[in-house]
Amino acid sequence: MSHQPLSGLKVLDFSTLLPGPLCTLLLAEAGADVLKVEKLEGGDDMRSYTPRSGDDSVNFGLLNRGKRSIAIDLKSDEGRKSILSLAAEADVLVEQFRPGVMNRLGLGFEALAQLNPRLIYCSITGYGQSGPKSNRAAHDLNYIAESGLLGLTRGSDGAPVLPPVLVADIAGGAYPGVMNILLALRQRDADGQGRHLDVSMSDNLFTFAYWGLAQGLTGNGWPRPAGELVTGGTARYQIYCAADGQYLAAAPLENKFWRNFVIELGLPELSTAEGIGDEIKEKIASVIRQKPAAFWLEKFAGVDTCVARVVDLEEAMADPHFQQRGILSDKVRLSGGASISALPVPVDRQFRAMHEVIDAPGLGANTASFLEPERRGDQ
Repeated sequence: MSHQPLSGLKVLDFSTLLPGPLCTLLLAEAGADVLKVEKLEGGDDMRSYTPRSGDDSVNFGLLNRGKRSIAIDLKSDEGRKSILSLAAEADVLVEQFRPGVMNRLGLGFEALAQLNPRLIYCSITGYGQSGPKSNRAAHDLNYIAESGLLGLTRGSDGAPVLPPVLVADIAGGAYPGVMNILLALRQRDADGQGRHLDVSMSDNLFTFAYWGLAQGLTGNGWPRPAGELVTGGTARYQIYCAADGQYLAAAPLENKFWRNFVIELGLPELSTAEGIGDEIKEKIASVIRQKPAAFWLEKFAGVDTCVARVVDLEEAMADPHFQQRGILSDKVRLSGGASISALPVPVDRQFRAMHEVIDAPGLGANTASFLEPERRGDQ
């Protein structure tokens, strides 16, 4: 499209790895001009991850498509002076250092707000800008452990199971970062003021436990692993193994789906059952494991039962539905010159650029053009 929603928006991105870079990727996909500020040696730590293409990680390329990069020493007087010049013209700044680091560099919100009162300053951290844990080192697994989510994902041996997704980084950090930046920009339209956004990944995980909070806060008992509606406490929300070792994810929660499900299984006597209890779960499991997954999928075809086969990521990407939706149609060109499908992102296609291939930035590729003396106003 000729004019995207965030065209003309200038974003300074000091973040590394996943939460901040994904946040600014979503802004870039909607037209924002994102400038990555990277350290001189090695740049964003994600550049060193595997697998690699050329000098950089493929992960880095997926998360930084369409951005530009400058490499700079933030601890030097010259480096800080250059950043101050850029910050004076920026609309948004995103950083994910521990609380206090940007202040010590002379680049904290209060200092930059005096220079640029309209600046939206977004800090993404694990535990927020305040509180006893605010300076603790941690990663995604720690955040979901301490927010009560990991305790609800236990295997048959009772041990918590490693989740397959970085939910805190993405859903607790990157997405709330974008949401609050857009809200702050909207508010700035009304009052002309910038503001400091405190995005805590661990705080934002409690939203995912809405049902458990409702249950516990009303005195109905705090949720238990394998004991509640969506943690395995009912036959209506289960993973069943078929005869060929493949798994079916069954979620016939509503009565109309449940009736269809048990009737197709040949268990009409369960049509009015709540589905609670090991006896019912085992009765259904024993029927499903008598036939291969393909048999059950064919039997359920055309009937609303909310049953799907558990597939791996490769098979999911080959699914005709997702192929038709075009989620892999955009491309990113990596530092080695290879082009691969860009990361699918939740930005509506009508708001995104329709270029066939967009580059990921090389480390410091734009340093000269952004930090030349004329740009800083020194001459």
